[in-house]
Amino acid sequence: MTFTRRTLLAAGAAGLALPHIRSAAAQAPVRFVLDWALQGNHGMFALAEDRGIFRREGLAVRMDRGFGSGDTAIKIASGAYDIGYTDVSTAVKFNAENPEKRLVSIYQVLDRTAAALTTVRKSGITEPKGVVGKRLGAPEGEASRMMFPAFAKVQGFDPAAVRWTSMASNLRDTMLAQGQVDAVTGFMYTTHFNILGLGVKEEDIISWPYAENGLDIFGSAIMVRQEWLERNEQIAASFVRASVEGLKLLLAEPDAAMAALKKREPLFDEALEKRRWTMTRDRSILTPHVRSNGTGAVDMARAELLVRVNTEAYGVTNARPASELFTERFLPPASERKIA
Repeated sequence: MTFTRRTLLAAGAAGLALPHIRSAAAQAPVRFVLDWALQGNHGMFALAEDRGIFRREGLAVRMDRGFGSGDTAIKIASGAYDIGYTDVSTAVKFNAENPEKRLVSIYQVLDRTAAALTTVRKSGITEPKGVVGKRLGAPEGEASRMMFPAFAKVQGFDPAAVRWTSMASNLRDTMLAQGQVDAVTGFMYTTHFNILGLGVKEEDIISWPYAENGLDIFGSAIMVRQEWLERNEQIAASFVRASVEGLKLLLAEPDAAMAALKKREPLFDEALEKRRWTMTRDRSILTPHVRSNGTGAVDMARAELLVRVNTEAYGVTNARPASELFTERFLPPASERKIA
């Protein structure tokens, strides 16, 4: 599924030392790619378009679905897209290997990663260290699997004390539901609803999100290529400001957001995606850090932890510092980013 929507928009970045107001006649085209097929959290961008927020900010946005965070990162870096919504962790290894195409997070949307260890009640696992000696399932190279050693260490057990079973991503959750593996790693908002759809009762699904259990790192962000950013500071600031406003609308009007997404994809399941959005909201967006500092605020200690964890996970030898990966420069003032 690919969808395309264009909007128009006018305005610079309030409070930033950037070029300001863009005339309505000079709407900037923006090619924007998501991380995956339409899901509930993408409603912030759909509403920003439908309510004319992108247009007001002077942007004509074309929004396309993605095919995974890694693929989205490559498409931004190649110049196929100007802006992308993707897991910030993917940029650590990429930036080390491609410094001339370095990616930058300009708005950290998900304050906490969705990476999690998930099991079902029949496995008998009641705490993370209960996976010792058990069968864990995940595709090779999957991000949550790669970060599992760091999670195991903060949980106080040897990451080598588990037996991994590798499979295609579309088989992972089926194998857990069928008992072919005892637990899986993956993004909780994906695995939870996949397992639920396979007939497992919700009360029998048990997850330990990494970020809530000792490995508190960021999740998905609005990202751009550094070279593009240097030439398009006003567009970046305008896009971020529109996205913040779109998030506020999504929080206030989730049903309208699901309907906006349904318009773009007829097979979109509004009821399921509203539930997925609620979980995303409660576990990754309305965190204590965001409630205190506003959406998009970056805690550099956590940013440095993210770089360190991914450096170790992927064996990166020349990782770039966190200060090159994260910036708050294009965010609206904190007063405009406060959310209830």
